[in-house]
Amino acid sequence: MTPAPPPISPRPAVPEGILRELGRTEGGPDALALLVRDQYTRRLILLRALLDAAEAAPAAVCPPHALERLRADWALLEDAERADRAAARAVLLYPLTGPWAERCLRGLTARPRSAYRGELAADLAHFSALAATAAIRARLPFTARLTAHDGLLVLPTLGALRTGAERNTLARARVELAYRDDHLTVRQENAPPVTVQTRPDGARSADPRWLPVLTLPPLRPGAVPVPVDDLHPYRTAGSGLERHGLSGVSRLDDGERAAWAQSWADVGPLLRVGGAHRPAETAALLHCLVPLSRPPGSAPTGEGAAHCSGTRREAFGAVLSSQPATPAFLASTLVHELQHTKLAALAALTPMHHEDATPRHFAPWRSDPRPFDGLLQGAYSHLALADYWQRFALGAERLSHRDHAWAEHARCREQVGAVLPVLAGSGELTTEGRVLVNEMIAVYHRLADSPPPAGHLARAGAYVRTARMIWRQRNGT
Repeated sequence: MTPAPPPISPRPAVPEGILRELGRTEGGPDALALLVRDQYTRRLILLRALLDAAEAAPAAVCPPHALERLRADWALLEDAERADRAAARAVLLYPLTGPWAERCLRGLTARPRSAYRGELAADLAHFSALAATAAIRARLPFTARLTAHDGLLVLPTLGALRTGAERNTLARARVELAYRDDHLTVRQENAPPVTVQTRPDGARSADPRWLPVLTLPPLRPGAVPVPVDDLHPYRTAGSGLERHGLSGVSRLDDGERAAWAQSWADVGPLLRVGGAHRPAETAALLHCLVPLSRPPGSAPTGEGAAHCSGTRREAFGAVLSSQPATPAFLASTLVHELQHTKLAALAALTPMHHEDATPRHFAPWRSDPRPFDGLLQGAYSHLALADYWQRFALGAERLSHRDHAWAEHARCREQVGAVLPVLAGSGELTTEGRVLVNEMIAVYHRLADSPPPAGHLARAGAYVRTARMIWRQRNGT
């Protein structure tokens, strides 16, 4: 397989050097910074569009009292930005703010218009929690009255207050917040106040009604801590998980929190096995982990069919994952999912192709037909895994670790090889897409320089052939 020459383009949207880095499933500081900067700009524009949509919406959709509340929240956000821009923006740019903002915008602009009730009212009320959290993060004194829904008042990135209300999405509770000198006081009618101490590493309280977010330490100096967010009301909303029988964890117990923390403690060295670019991209791109329940019918090992993971384009910086059985499995999950994050962010900057969205292509990692974009995404992430596991195998000292890594490498590389001809043969790749695919082809060939033991190659080839045969039988082609 020989890379085809890219078409000539006088003004590439992304520098070719960065495209080539990303095509190798890598990406230096400039490449990652470009992706992050563009995604953050898009988030700020989305938030401004949300406020503009509320201003333009008829009173039946956004009543005067709701609009005034939004304006007051926006004013508090502006005050927080003036007090500490970085701290306030960390809340606005938090990955799970994206799904909430897009949901609000759809509710405000949908045709036909829906009245201000139920979900839309709760969605817009969440803006108050965002503004309050930004003010707390910026250490700006304030008082505010918020509305809790579904038995919880969630302050994103900090934690949540159990209000005692019935677990019903329409159940509401009024809550008063007062913040000063690193102390948050939360008052609710007919209940004693809750005092929460806020610090850069989180918010803690002795009161059992306060539920803190588990926060994992930064992978590298200067990077941000990583929340394991099992509280945010929009962490899986609209993600489509339910179509696959999956769901978010409603609340991690103490044992599960300890297991996540233990796995995370060992992830850094395991990522470095795959090259210095793996911990670097994780530190730059991962800003939130959303714990998922194990897939239906899975065993409690956390591997293979017992594990699931994913990303959301509207939640840049979040990885959704069930609890992996081992730190090595968590490391490979991050390698896999952050490639989706990178490629989705790159495609937002410049299109990779003009293929349609018809699901018709065979992908050895899926039983259903995939659209071209899904094929590209899957091949890209599996190529990164093939590279990661090869490096792992070459550096492993224990035979069992080496054997497992070679098996994973061989399977992933065979899977990529089965779909690269489709990607390379497309006449709908853009200039940038052609550069990206050519680099993927080069990496695929480079991996052959250090082949796995022959038995692994044979089993991987048989695996892909069997997957193709089953796929044809199931999909009638």
